[in-house]
Amino acid sequence: MNKKQVFNPYLPLYEYVPDGEPHVFNDRVYLYGSHDEAGSVKYCTGDYVVWSAPINDLSDWKYEGEVYKATQDPSNFQGKLQLWAPDVARGKDGRYYLYYCLSFHLEIGVAVSDSPAGPFEFYGHVKYPKSLNDGNVLSDFLPFDPAVFVDDDDRIFLYYGFAPAETNPDYPIVPSPGSMVVELEKDMCTTKGVPTMLIPGGAHSQGTTFQGHAFYEASSMRKIGETYYFIYSSELSHELCFATSKYPDKGFVFGGIIVSNGDLGYNGREKAVNMTGNNHGSIENINGKWYVFYHRQTHGTETSRQGCAEQITLLPNGKIEQVEITSCGLNGGPLKGEGSYSAALACHLTGPSANGKIIFGQDTKEVLPYIFEESEESHFVANITNNTVVGFKYFEFTGLEKISLQIKGKANGTIIIYHHNPEAAADDSLATKEIKIDEDQAWLTNEIVLSEPALKGVYPIYIRYVGEGYINLKTLTFGR
Repeated sequence: MNKKQVFNPYLPLYEYVPDGEPHVFNDRVYLYGSHDEAGSVKYCTGDYVVWSAPINDLSDWKYEGEVYKATQDPSNFQGKLQLWAPDVARGKDGRYYLYYCLSFHLEIGVAVSDSPAGPFEFYGHVKYPKSLNDGNVLSDFLPFDPAVFVDDDDRIFLYYGFAPAETNPDYPIVPSPGSMVVELEKDMCTTKGVPTMLIPGGAHSQGTTFQGHAFYEASSMRKIGETYYFIYSSELSHELCFATSKYPDKGFVFGGIIVSNGDLGYNGREKAVNMTGNNHGSIENINGKWYVFYHRQTHGTETSRQGCAEQITLLPNGKIEQVEITSCGLNGGPLKGEGSYSAALACHLTGPSANGKIIFGQDTKEVLPYIFEESEESHFVANITNNTVVGFKYFEFTGLEKISLQIKGKANGTIIIYHHNPEAAADDSLATKEIKIDEDQAWLTNEIVLSEPALKGVYPIYIRYVGEGYINLKTLTFGR
C-alpha cells in the first residue's frame, strides 16, 4: 500500500493544535496540545482535541475527537478561562492522566481516562499533603505549562513554570524563577514535597550554562537510555532547547537548540526565514526514529498556531543537532515534484521588514505576509508585497518545466522563481514573469515556464515578488 504524503503542518490546514506533546501508546502516536482557532485574538480558545497516527504511517492522522472541555474543571464552571498547554502520562494503574492549567489560574488540574484517546474526566487539582502547607492546592511559583514524567522506577515528577524576560502589564503575575519540579505520590495528584528550581529563567541564569538560552516556558521531560532530556522554550521564545542530566530533578546543563520556528541559529543563521513567535513542543521516538514537534504562527498573530514536526538526529555523544524547518516534516524525505500544493505549506516567509517577529497582542497583517484561512477548505499566503519571499522545502523533481501559481490581489510587478538563494539577482533564477492584476478579481492561474532545461533533483522552491501592490498565493502546481 502506498502511503500518502505528509506535510508541515502535519494535521489538516483547518486544525490549530500548538504546544504539541507527542506520546506513543500501544503502537500509535497521540498528539496532545492546546487548541487555537483561525483568526482568534486569544490563545487556546478551543477545548482539547486529540489526534493520533499509527507509528508506521505518520501520514494517517485520525481525529479522536474533543476529549476535555474547559468547563469540566470545577474552578471554571462558567467557562471564562482557557485550557492552556497540557501533557499526558500513563500511570502505573494503566490509566492516562492529563495535566493542564487554566489561563493564569494558580492551579494545576488533572483529568483521567481509560484510553489515551480520551475522553477525560476531571480527577482533581495538584495539592500538597496534609502534613505540608495544610494540604492546600499547589499554587507556588506560578503553575503554567505542566509536564509529567513517570520514570522507570515508578517515581512521578511534575514540571512547570513561566519565566518571561519581560512581563506583560495585561497579566499582573509574579514569574517563576525558572522551571520548577516536584515529585508526586502514586495518586498522581499529591506532592511529596515542595517544588524546587530545575533550570533557571533569565533572571537567574547569569554565569550558568543556560545564559542566553534560559528557561521561558514549555517544560517537557524525556529519558533516552540513562540520560534525562529536559525540553523547553528559551527566553528567546522562538526556539526549543534541551538540557541533560543523569537525574530527573537536578543537575541539568544546557545542551543546545533543537529547532527554531524561524531557523535562527541553524548553521549560524542570524536572519529569520519565517515569522517567529512563541514555540512549544517536545521530542518522541516513533518507530525507531526521533522527531521534534513544534509550532508555527499564522494569521499575522501569535494566537492561531499550527503544529509542525521534523526528524532529528541524536549524536553518539548525546547531543541533538539543530534541525532545519521544512515543508516535508514527517514525510521521510522530499515531497514529489509534481501536482499541486497549497501555498499554506510554506516554511519560508519573509517580508520587506527585516523584523518578522510576531508578538502577543500585535497584529502584523498590515506590514507582513501571513498564512490565512478563508474557510476550512481555503488557505493561502496573503499580503505578498515588494520583496516578499515565499519558500517551500523540499521537492524531488524528475523534469520540472513549468510552475503554475494561483493568485489574486492588486499588483503590477514581477514574480521571480528560484531553486537556491532567493536573494540572488533575477537573471540567476529559474524563471520570471511580469504580472498585472486588478483588485477583487477571482483567483487567476499564471503559468510560468522555466528558463532553464527541465529541473531534476531535490531542491527548494522560492517565489519572490518585486513590484507595487500585493498578491495572495493559494496554490503552486508543478508541470512538464
